[in-house]
Amino acid sequence: MKKKRNSILAIILTLTLWLPGTVMAAEAPQANTSPQGLEEIAAAKAALLTETYGTTSVQYALVDHGKLLVSGQAGKNDPEGKIPLTAETIYGIGSTSKMFTTAAVMKLVDQGKINLDSPLVNYIPEFKMNDERYKQITPRMLLNHSSGMQGSSLTNAFLFEDNDPYAHDTLLDQLANQSLKADPGAYSVYCNDGFTLAEILVERVSGMDFTDYIHQEFTEPLGMEHTLTPQDGLDFDKLAALYAPGNPQPLPKETVNVIGTGGVYSTAEDLVKFAGLFTGEADNILSKQAAKATAQPEYKRGIWPQDNDNSVDFGLGWDSVKLFPFNEYGIQALAKGGDTLLYHAQLVVLPEQQMAAAVLSSGGSSSLNQLLANEILLQALKEKGTISELKPAKSFGTPEQADMPEELKQFSGYYGATNQLIRIDVADGEIQITSPFAPGESLGLPKLVYTKDGTFVSEDGSLKVSFVKEKNGRTYLWERQYATVPELGQLALNLYSAEKLTDNTISPEAEAAWKQRDGKSYYLVSEKYSSMAYFMMLPVVQMNRTDSLPGYVMDKQITGPDTLMGKHQVPATGSRDSEEYRFFTQGGSEYLEAGGALYLSGDQIQELYPGKKSAVTLQPSEQARWYTIPAKAAGKTITVELPAKASFAVYDAAGACVNFSVASGSTQVNLPENGTIVFIGDPGMRFGIELN
Repeated sequence: MKKKRNSILAIILTLTLWLPGTVMAAEAPQANTSPQGLEEIAAAKAALLTETYGTTSVQYALVDHGKLLVSGQAGKNDPEGKIPLTAETIYGIGSTSKMFTTAAVMKLVDQGKINLDSPLVNYIPEFKMNDERYKQITPRMLLNHSSGMQGSSLTNAFLFEDNDPYAHDTLLDQLANQSLKADPGAYSVYCNDGFTLAEILVERVSGMDFTDYIHQEFTEPLGMEHTLTPQDGLDFDKLAALYAPGNPQPLPKETVNVIGTGGVYSTAEDLVKFAGLFTGEADNILSKQAAKATAQPEYKRGIWPQDNDNSVDFGLGWDSVKLFPFNEYGIQALAKGGDTLLYHAQLVVLPEQQMAAAVLSSGGSSSLNQLLANEILLQALKEKGTISELKPAKSFGTPEQADMPEELKQFSGYYGATNQLIRIDVADGEIQITSPFAPGESLGLPKLVYTKDGTFVSEDGSLKVSFVKEKNGRTYLWERQYATVPELGQLALNLYSAEKLTDNTISPEAEAAWKQRDGKSYYLVSEKYSSMAYFMMLPVVQMNRTDSLPGYVMDKQITGPDTLMGKHQVPATGSRDSEEYRFFTQGGSEYLEAGGALYLSGDQIQELYPGKKSAVTLQPSEQARWYTIPAKAAGKTITVELPAKASFAVYDAAGACVNFSVASGSTQVNLPENGTIVFIGDPGMRFGIELN
């Protein structure tokens, strides 16, 4: 969930298409075409995910004209193999939940209760933002990601077995303090808050709780008996088991508490029933007109790259309304993926063919799940004679280097996307991409050479990049790519992946303030004891500046002595979650507030007392207290006496979580050298500590 800020994987492949074992070449092995039946092919492909590509368990289903053709599972559910995976095993579907929100809004459109292009404030009068442009936001803009909102206000949204609705209940208050990062409608960039706001829209207009609404209108009439939300009181024993990498013991189950954004739990068989809303087979529930409206190319309303093979072209709710490789066969395919920390989902719908496939997993990724769904659908289309043969893998061919025009050197400079900053140098017919924080280090990007069509292409023909000056006056790095996964097929990518940053002159007052913050870390203190934010990696934000771009901290412009804001406008995913950073001092301590989350300056972090017995008591304003682990305590075993509804977490010097008591169930751990520890609970809680 937390990636290195300077990772080229996040810069060049915004959708994490670099997958384990990916071969970036057209010559990679193709799907097995031996004469097997559809069920056997699906089972074999699913086994690839669990045996080769790191998925713990996978569940899949395919429907054709309302008939279930394929349903199966692969992988493990418990270490001993005593708890079987079945068609009724439930998975978190993450952002695939957004299609339930989309369907709910469109149902109300059908009923004449919502107009997609009327101001949102007509329906939610209490919706306000610290930016007068908010009055221009419409329901359509929530569903096509073009509202201009900052991104994700997800405090306490992702918890271990805890259905606290805090993120939903406080969203309007959070938004009231936020500004917009773009004019509403200017461009579409993935925005979680838009769908939580759409969830609230459904509640305000229908007069019902969102969970009750989707049950009444969709799950009950469609016979989706295994589709639930945290507000239903999930039976965690019925959810697929979750595992942390390298740990054989199952974790507590995830609870995603922003339901309209990512909090629906379901099965593959239920999801292909839900797909009937978009294939016209359930037009008594959602009209064909409404279903068709969701599949329109909404991405074209704002800044977007020229059409090419792609996995991301937004409709209403959908990630893609012309999914590759189905466009190669003249077939429209709709797709919506979802990724929580450990659950992953993909729904692919062929509306004209009245077919759909759903793939859910514990571990893995929604991209891998999409490949499996694609393969099952393509094999089914071939079996019924709709297509004759599967098409070969695609590439841009072996590049023929050409003389590069001198004017292309103007595209050299610094480029940014959310939490990413890179240096691009264009010279001698090649592109060099480096990190300003690690000069001279390779970022793993393949060599790119200039070709006669005006683009730079990798030697294996899998990656093509160029530069575009858009009508908004901004310059973008344009990336096109084919990512081949052996025996599972290809994903295509066509995105602006970064924007060229302009100089940002700051005042002497701002320079003095930011000089003091440069290199500092800020520690998360606003999440509750059960939050998954404390799991896996140290939850910190670091302020990194480079002398060659002094008006920025990473990709964010310094807008004042105590404020930062991502000013780039990279569509699709490049500028997602580019929230404003605000710093303030309270009680003598400096804090950072971003997207509703609160972080404490590392200057306030003290050493843990290394004696045998001690105690930590959270102050009246505290939910979390951080300590560094001194040399005298390193190597000792700490035993923590925990109050009810409290936790602690320990991290090593590299920031990896050694123990999070909620996840492990353990109150005892060896303290690592140069590590960090945090105690989390309600204000006033006391933690007893013993070191041995």
